[in-house]
Amino acid sequence: MSYAIKVEGLGKRYMIKSGNTPRNTLLRDEIMSFVREFPRKKDTLKEFWALRDLGFEIAEGDKVGVIGKNGAGKSTLLKLLSRVVEPTTGEIRLRGRISSLLEVGTGFHPELSGRENIFLNGVILGMTRDEVRRKFDEIVNFAGVAAFLDTQVKHYSSGMYMRLAFSVAAHLDPEILVVDEVLAVGDAEFQKKCLGKMQDISAGGRTVIFVSHSMQTVTSLCNQCILLERGQVRKQGAPSEVILDYLGGDASQVGRVDFGHGKPVGDDRVQLTYGEVLDEAGAAVIEVDIRKPVSVRMGFRVLKNSGTRFIPNFHFIVPGGTYAFVTSPDVLNELAPGDYEAVCQIPGDFLNEGTYFVGLAVSSYDPGLTIHFFETSALTFNVRDSMEGSVGRHGYANVMPGVVRPRLPWAVTEKR
Repeated sequence: MSYAIKVEGLGKRYMIKSGNTPRNTLLRDEIMSFVREFPRKKDTLKEFWALRDLGFEIAEGDKVGVIGKNGAGKSTLLKLLSRVVEPTTGEIRLRGRISSLLEVGTGFHPELSGRENIFLNGVILGMTRDEVRRKFDEIVNFAGVAAFLDTQVKHYSSGMYMRLAFSVAAHLDPEILVVDEVLAVGDAEFQKKCLGKMQDISAGGRTVIFVSHSMQTVTSLCNQCILLERGQVRKQGAPSEVILDYLGGDASQVGRVDFGHGKPVGDDRVQLTYGEVLDEAGAAVIEVDIRKPVSVRMGFRVLKNSGTRFIPNFHFIVPGGTYAFVTSPDVLNELAPGDYEAVCQIPGDFLNEGTYFVGLAVSSYDPGLTIHFFETSALTFNVRDSMEGSVGRHGYANVMPGVVRPRLPWAVTEKR
């Protein structure tokens, strides 16, 4: 498959002024400071590389999520791809027309009406007037601003600004759509429409580049992911592997972590030996389909026992530290010294899409609570909703709220 975007040796340098220039001071304070420090040192310029030596390739039709901490260079990368700013080093090769939505209302004139700004912004983005005229009604309906079409946009709320800006950009029918996380300011209904539109654009064989801090959205929308760190590409690949790296996991473990080597994890009675996440075929994985069952397995070794009933338990936690649930077996048996496995199967259509950390633990009551080991976030896996044949959505394209998303029995009948 040919590329839509090819980046080689890309870098962006800014010169930042440093020195003893006063900041946020009154004029009289600046005058007094000047007198006290005379002769005054000159400000100096310091190099800052927002991006440096980037190289990657994006295939036509890919949906690529760009993730990373604040200041990693995500927005700078999108501005370079959109040709808003020029690179300091390297080159970007694009195949096809590119449309960008980087900031709310970019290209809008506050004194013009919504109607006039649709034509102005459309032309700025590369449409012809006939093309804008042909798509005008569709743009207005998508944005939901028909009642305010002849109002100056300076009177629009930020949400109305954003809806209209996204609508114009999305209806350009570009080969490449670049979107910064401006969708975060929209309401839930409009976010649903935006994500649905990006799905439609990508389904048509076009390329979407999407910056987001929502790992659930990236997991749901994207088939590729790029992790930026301090202005460089740290990792590129499948969203599950890249997100796992970003969240501090280790994708090289491929769904399994061994604890039998090195310092023992546990006490003199029970020790953890391994943990793994398994798909329905029994293979260790770091990503599962939302409709398929997933199992978590833990190996542990009982070193000595004197009548204690050990309790293996799994702790499912989502990013941010919120507990989804804790589970342990219904029946406990007294375990003689030896090696054991504890397995818990989670049915399909139960977990919500997104990332889950799994804590592995064995505890007991004899007579008080004893925690023999608790390895927090020992395992990490992603649940992905491919949207194809997904039940319960009924056309809803946004990420469902909640840490679980169970499929439950329903009945809707006419009351007589």
